[in-house]
Formats: sequence, structure tokens, C-alpha cells
Amino acid sequence: MYGYGYGYYSSMIFLLPAMIFAFYAQSKVKSSFSRYLKIRNMRGYSGVQVARMILDRNGLRDVNIEHIGGQLSDHYDPRKRVVRLSGNVYNGTSIASISVAAHEVGHAIQHATGYAALGFRNSLAPVASFASQFAIPLAFLGFFLRTEMLITLGIYIYIAAIAFHVITLPVEFNASSRAIKQLTSNGLIYNEEVKSAKSVLNAAALTYVAAVAVSIANLLRLLVLRNSRD
Repeated sequence: MYGYGYGYYSSMIFLLPAMIFAFYAQSKVKSSFSRYLKIRNMRGYSGVQVARMILDRNGLRDVNIEHIGGQLSDHYDPRKRVVRLSGNVYNGTSIASISVAAHEVGHAIQHATGYAALGFRNSLAPVASFASQFAIPLAFLGFFLRTEMLITLGIYIYIAAIAFHVITLPVEFNASSRAIKQLTSNGLIYNEEVKSAKSVLNAAALTYVAAVAVSIANLLRLLVLRNSRD
């Protein structure tokens, strides 16, 4: 019989530090973005201008740029080949605006050049979406019904979500590296602005590291609970 007392509380040893790290990462990206959102880039370019220039200079004139709502909701859609930028990034002329815009264009360049990790991540996305929504509830249903098969199935499905988060790390770091390279090689920022641009992108990358930490902590928690017995 599965125990829900000691096993449940001892499993939190894995989850709590990861959750604290995730909270820190979210605070870090918001504070960094807010800080550099107030600093205008020296050339006065807006995010959409930078995105368009980088795309054009890399032969991606057929990739469109769209304005979307929200904050930090910026992303590249590989299915429609569209870079979507939030208001502060699209119209903004700050260091944060052009850094985020260049990062999203970095994903477009990855797509165009056949960057393998991006393709693998995109292929995992539908499975990971399903896994992140249903794996843990399925496992806990197994605990409630005391059915090891459901618990194990939930754990295996959850591993797919972890794989997605893990492969996201090199994809995001690579996009940031491409962003800095494009900003500097195309003369879109001055040398003294590079450190600030990297600060914005490094803070954003931290959230992906936190996502991996939380997902692994959840997996360890499920394993501890599965192995806990009265």
C-alpha cells in the first residue's frame, strides 16, 4: 500500500528548492527587462526595425513580423514563419526591446538554417503539451486508486515533458548567441551596449533553466512517492 504521509512530505525536499529557484528566475527576468526597458539604445532603433533588418540581412524577407498583446509574450512561430513581438518590444527603442527582438529572430534563423535542436523541440511540442497537462494528474490518480500501472504511466509520460524542457535549453542559448552576433555584426548596437543586451538575454535564459529544475524535481517527487509504502 502506498503511503501518503512521510513519503509526501519528504518528496517536497526536491520540489521546494526548485520552486524557489523558479520564483527567483521569474523575478530576475522581470527586473532585468524592466531595468533595460528604461534605457534607450544609442542608435534609436525600435524592436520591429531591428527584427526586420536582421531578417532581411539573412535573406529571410518572407518572414513576417506581427504585433501581439501581453508582456514578454514574444515568440517565433515556425509553422507560419512569423516573429511575434509584444508592444514594449515591437515599438520600444530600449536595449531590452531590441535584445528580445533579436532573440526571436534568432529562432527564425535557426529554423531557416535547419538547426537540429529546434526541429527536435518542435516535434516534441505537441507531446510535451499533453504530458505537462495530464502526466502528473494521471500519476496522482494512480496514487489515489493505488494503481501502480497508472503511476508508472504518468511518470513515463512526464519524462516527455522533461525532454522538451531539456532540449529547450540549447535552443534558447543558441538563439541568444545568434542575437548578440547579429546585433554586433550588423552594427545595430555599440560595444558598450553589448553587456546590457547580454544581461537581458541571460536573465531570460534563467527561466528555462528553472523550468528544467522544476520538471526534474517533480519527477523525483513522483519517484519518491511511488516507492513510499506504509
